[in-house]
Amino acid sequence: MNKTSIPQIDSLERQWYLVDAENQTLGRLATEVAAVLRGKNNPNFTPHLDTGDFVVVVNADKIRVTGNKSTQKLYRRHSGRPGGMKTETFQALQERIPERIVEKAIKGMLPHNALGRQMFRKLKVYKGSEHPHSAQKPQALELSSSASAQ
Repeated sequence: MNKTSIPQIDSLERQWYLVDAENQTLGRLATEVAAVLRGKNNPNFTPHLDTGDFVVVVNADKIRVTGNKSTQKLYRRHSGRPGGMKTETFQALQERIPERIVEKAIKGMLPHNALGRQMFRKLKVYKGSEHPHSAQKPQALELSSSASAQ
């Protein structure tokens, strides 16, 4: 009889990966980053445990979208008060807070529960090419060729 092994969370060696978002398509980048955050690239992937790695995304202000999404895609947020809905286009949000666009795309691809929130904490997104995580020595994450096609 074969037994399924469950990895010990304490003994996991979490890697740090660096992703350059310059000229990357938003959704294609988000799917690959979400898979790394979940740990699907590791042989000891377990759906109910956080076996993922840390991901640092730089150049979030240079992400691109296809078609007319830059003028038509809307981002909504609500203050919780009556009449508190705020809407903003992709272009306006990219000028104001470009990190939020990448974070929102990746967060939507993670589980919508406490496990997903724990995985989301391992994501670090920065507007420019500078980041404070050089001490962790992040490795460049190779995205699939379709994500970098122009």
